[in-house]
Amino acid sequence: MSLQGKKIGFGLTGSHCTYDAVFPEIKKLVNAGAEVLPVVTFTVKSTETRFGKGEDWVERIEALTGNKVIDSIVKAEPLGPKIPLDCMVIAPLTGNSMSKFANAMTDSPVLMAAKATLRNQKPVVLGISTNDALGLNGINLMRLMATKNIFMIPFGQDDPIKKPNSMVAKMELLSETVLEAMKGIQLQPVLVERYKDN
Repeated sequence: MSLQGKKIGFGLTGSHCTYDAVFPEIKKLVNAGAEVLPVVTFTVKSTETRFGKGEDWVERIEALTGNKVIDSIVKAEPLGPKIPLDCMVIAPLTGNSMSKFANAMTDSPVLMAAKATLRNQKPVVLGISTNDALGLNGINLMRLMATKNIFMIPFGQDDPIKKPNSMVAKMELLSETVLEAMKGIQLQPVLVERYKDN
């Protein structure tokens, strides 16, 4: 299977420290011939951190994909019935957004886009980046992993000594995960060692 001509939604949530690992993966999708429609949470658009300004990240993803960001729930809803996606990616997916998604809350453009995609029986690929994957959010992670049409970018502990509950996806496996997800297959292994990558 090829990504050529595929329509891929790409959602960014507020794990600002992970964007530098994610943007090269967006470029890979575009270079492979996919049409990438960027979707951002309100946090992404409006927050300024030591990793940059929200407006600058929005400008960068628009330049990279050639498409304007979808930045409201109203704009995201048509990604189900009117503008069906072949796949929806959320990377990075924060613990906050993960807990909401696992409990059917759609209070952001990214979560609405994911819900709309699931409604069409199409795959949603998640790239987690959360400090509490092995804490209170563990139940939400497992719920999502057990849900039909949801696929995970393989992930592991990024710093088991200083942050033992933290897990982050290996974002360089994003494209491969998307290709497998569109065939209904979870890329394996799901749990990988990330600690030595740092």
